[in-house]
Amino acid sequence: MNFLAHLHLAQLAGSSLLGNLMADFVRGDPRQHWSMPIADGILMHRRLDVMTDSLPEVREARQLFRPETYRVAPITLDVIWDHFLARHWSSFHPTLTLAQFSAAAEQEIVPQLRGTPVEFQSLNSVMWRERWFEHYAQPARLKTVLHGMASRRPRLAALRDSYNDFNEHYSALETLFFQFYPRLINLAQSQQL
Repeated sequence: MNFLAHLHLAQLAGSSLLGNLMADFVRGDPRQHWSMPIADGILMHRRLDVMTDSLPEVREARQLFRPETYRVAPITLDVIWDHFLARHWSSFHPTLTLAQFSAAAEQEIVPQLRGTPVEFQSLNSVMWRERWFEHYAQPARLKTVLHGMASRRPRLAALRDSYNDFNEHYSALETLFFQFYPRLINLAQSQQL
């Protein structure tokens, strides 16, 4: 899962949006440095990452990647899942548009940024201004995202080419997403994540 899915599931679970969004920027035991709600959000994010990576549908999706992009498939898949969530947002969250959800998340998170990791603050300054979540619905946006990630991390250069795997297997990936994401929604709503 990437940023949008983590926020969506956190909201459904009544978990800290800040903690769930910030988790990749925090190392170690978050309970030592963060309030309990934020620490719980960080821990939920981590559990969700482990759970998602072990889902049979996600393992099957990974097999769709070529040998030269297989190593970066988990990263690419995280972005792909956000694409499908954004593209089919109204199926999963009929009470708020994606723009409304994004605005509400921003209003909750931004006032809490003080004291968070500098890199996380930098991400937020760009993410909300550029309306990332609304743009995730456009397949071409993934190409931009993956190229940007590859440019920032040379050892992940294969991310550039992984867009071709996404494009080639679009329908199969979409089908797999619709198989597992509703289960995650149910787990979030029943406080089991």
